[in-house]
Amino acid sequence: MTIQSRILKSHPSTILLASFLLVIAAGVLLLELPVSTVSGHIAWVDALFTATSAVCVTGLTVLDPGSAFTLFGQCVILALIQVGGLGLMTISVALFRWIGRSVSFRYRMVLQDVFAHTPRADIFGLLKSVLFFTLTVEFIGAALLTIHWRREFPLDQAAYRAIFHSVSAFCNAGFSLFPDSFMRYSGSTLLNVTICGLIVIGGIGFPVLYDLQNWLSGRKRRRIRLSIHTKTVLLTTSILILAGAFMFAFLEQQSLSTAPSLSHRILAPLFQSITCRTAGFNTVDIGSLKEATLALMICLMFFGASPGSCGGGVKTTTLALLVLSIAGWLRRASRVHVFKKSIPRATLDRSVTLTLLAIGMISLIVFLILAGNAVSGHVVAGPRGSFLGYLFETVSAFGTVGLSMGITPDLNVWGKLMLALMMIIGRVGVLTFAYIFAGAAAGNGIEYAEENLMVG
Repeated sequence: MTIQSRILKSHPSTILLASFLLVIAAGVLLLELPVSTVSGHIAWVDALFTATSAVCVTGLTVLDPGSAFTLFGQCVILALIQVGGLGLMTISVALFRWIGRSVSFRYRMVLQDVFAHTPRADIFGLLKSVLFFTLTVEFIGAALLTIHWRREFPLDQAAYRAIFHSVSAFCNAGFSLFPDSFMRYSGSTLLNVTICGLIVIGGIGFPVLYDLQNWLSGRKRRRIRLSIHTKTVLLTTSILILAGAFMFAFLEQQSLSTAPSLSHRILAPLFQSITCRTAGFNTVDIGSLKEATLALMICLMFFGASPGSCGGGVKTTTLALLVLSIAGWLRRASRVHVFKKSIPRATLDRSVTLTLLAIGMISLIVFLILAGNAVSGHVVAGPRGSFLGYLFETVSAFGTVGLSMGITPDLNVWGKLMLALMMIIGRVGVLTFAYIFAGAAAGNGIEYAEENLMVG
């Protein structure tokens, strides 16, 4: 059996993971080239970590992209972000369709799993809209950011920075060419609003964007309703953004009171509430925030973006189903209802399983990092202690967020490998990753007599 035939017969989850690993491997080889770095050399683990972070659109870095990498190296990172955000399978299928090649059924299933919440007959139409919408939004974002940086840099440098950060923001990658991310621009309304808009649009998911497009274009001709998925994502996202901004402002009111202007005090909480869900940019010093604020950010990073987007986490719809399930159980309701629709029990079970697996995986990775440090004697200096820092970095990697308390560059090889694994799991999906190793085949159908257990 040839390699191609093995791939074609593989489960869609395996194909999805293999595509990300292939792009990561290509990225490592390109970053290892002397032309990619200013020093002409990069350690293999740093190249692996950077490539993984770019492909998984995370943004955690062990080297400053703006100073450690040359223009060629930065372009490699930018290409990895774009490919990682859309997915190699998406780009490959688009190229096959463009040159008139047929696409196998399993490749279509991969796209179905990534971009659709329900089976679609027009999956290629959805793919076309995804590519067109991505390029259009990134172009608009780049144009607005060019206006912002034109006052500070020459036109060519301003345009380059605008393109890089527009792609990074829409793909929710969080890579920045500035060593302090956007802290120097915390009072710029144009930059903050543009970056926040790109993050939100890229984070709500392509199925939602496609649904909104059809609703806006067809509501005058015929009655088109938004799907339950779209309504749930929009409502949950709005609540998380507003609640996160309010809580951030409340917890950090002392530091915000010393901000130089009103725009700083308004934009900083809003920006951090949006970016800490999946993007990874920051306009404040993360390491200086209060522990309660860091705990809030860990929760937001854990739930992350929405299904079918560039972001990670257990997703906003999972949070919504968990809250509704608990509320329904307290009311002794037999079913969970959303917008006058009943949710299948299999979907509820999937949300609970996903959450428990995510918590277990994060706990395991944190333990393995701490255990590796204990064995090797490696200590990361920091005023907050190692546990909070490692937990923050691990959840940031799982949610493909990229926010850091500043300990990532000081990790040893084992710690970097563990976080790289966490980024891959967060980008591919916990359940997808579990299916690959545990198998996604149905059970044998055997049932036994029931007997109760005491719980609670």
